[in-house]
Amino acid sequence: MNDFDDLENSSKEELIEKIESLEDEITVIREEKSKAKSNLMWKVRKLEKDKVLIENEKIRLEREAKSLRSEVERFRSPPLVLATITEVLDENRMTVKSSTGPSFLVNYSKFLDEKLLVPGSRVALNQQTFGIVEVLPSEKDANVSGMEIEAKPDVTYDQIGGLDEQIIEVKETVELPLKEPELFEKIGIDPPKGILLYGPPGTGKTLLAKAVANETNATFIKIVASEFVKKYIGEGARLVREVFDLAKEKAPAIIFIDELDAVAAKRLKSSTSGDREVQRTLMQLLAELDGFESRGDIGIIGATNRPDILDPALLRPGRFDRFIEVPLPNEEGRKEILKIHTKRMALDEAADINLLSDLTDGLSGADLKAVCTEAGMFAIREKRDKVSVTDFMDAVDKVTDSEHDDEFKKEAGVMFG
Repeated sequence: MNDFDDLENSSKEELIEKIESLEDEITVIREEKSKAKSNLMWKVRKLEKDKVLIENEKIRLEREAKSLRSEVERFRSPPLVLATITEVLDENRMTVKSSTGPSFLVNYSKFLDEKLLVPGSRVALNQQTFGIVEVLPSEKDANVSGMEIEAKPDVTYDQIGGLDEQIIEVKETVELPLKEPELFEKIGIDPPKGILLYGPPGTGKTLLAKAVANETNATFIKIVASEFVKKYIGEGARLVREVFDLAKEKAPAIIFIDELDAVAAKRLKSSTSGDREVQRTLMQLLAELDGFESRGDIGIIGATNRPDILDPALLRPGRFDRFIEVPLPNEEGRKEILKIHTKRMALDEAADINLLSDLTDGLSGADLKAVCTEAGMFAIREKRDKVSVTDFMDAVDKVTDSEHDDEFKKEAGVMFG
C-alpha cells in the first residue's frame, strides 16, 4: 500500500507540474497572440492609410491625365482660318474674305453674339466647313497694344518749371481748340493741326504733352515713332492709320509721337528697301495729317531732338503748323525746377537753391531731377534725416562727371569691340 501511495503522490505532482507548465505555455501563447493581433491591427491601419493616399494620388493623376489629354486634343485640332466679314446677307449667312485671299459665303453659329458680327469684324473660320466659330478682337486693338494710353495723365503745368513761354504756346495751339473751339469759329480761322516740340533730351517735351492732356481731360496716346517701323511692307502704314482711328474713337484725345525723326527723316535718292518702307510709313503719316480737315477734338503733338534731319514735307503749314523750342533751362528755370523736385525733400537749413542753380548750369530738367535723387541717396547712405549742401554738390559732380562717362565709353568699347 505504501508503494502505491508513493506512486500516486508522485503522479499527482507530475500532473500538477504539467498543468502548471501548460498554463504557462497558454499564457505565453496568449501574449504572443495578443502581440500578433496588435501588429496585425497596426499593419491594417497602415494599409488603410496607404490606401487613402494611393486613392488621392490616383484622383490627382486622373485629373492630370485628363488635362493632358485635353491639351493633346487641343494641339491635334486644326488651326482656324482668319477672315474679315465683308457683308451680312441674312440671319444665317454672310460673306467673308479670308486671310489667304479668297472670299466665302458662310454660315455662323447661333451661339455667337450677333451684335459683334458686323462688316469689318475679324472672325475665325473652321478649316473644313468654313463656318464662323469665333469673333476675334479687332486688329487695331492688337496692333496698338504697345502704345501708352492714359485716360487722363496726372501731370499738371505746376509740375513743369522754366517753360512758361512754351506752356502759353502749347495752350494756344492744343488746349484752346479742344476746350473753346467757338473762339476760332468767331474769328473765322482753322486751329493749328499740330505742333512740333524740339529741343535737347530731358527738357520736358513729354511732360508738356501730358500736362495738356490733363488740362483738357483728353485721352493721351503716346507712341514712339520707331514702333511704326515694321518688318513687312504696309504694316507700318496700317499702324499709322489705326493710331489715328483710335484717336477718333477715344476723342477728345491727344496723339503724342515721340522721337519723330525715326520715321520722318529726309528722303534721299539712293535708299535700300528698308528705307523705302520707312518712307511709305512717312507718306501715310503725311496723308493722315492732311486728312484731319475736321478732326474736332483731337490734337497732334510731335517731339524730336533732331529737327535738322526732318523731311520738309512734314514741316510745311497744314501738317505741323507751329514749332515750339524746348531749350535747356536758364538760371531762373533751373531754380523753378529745383523747387519742384525739392518740395517734398527734407533739406538742411544751409541748402541754398540759388547756389545749386549756379552749379547746375547746362543741365536739363531730367538731369536736375537726377541731382535731387542722388543727393537724397547720399543722405540715406549716411543715415541722416536731412539733405545737406555737400550732398547736392556731390550729386552734381556725379551727374556731370564727364571723366566717368569717358571711362565707361572706353570700357564699353573694349567689351563690345
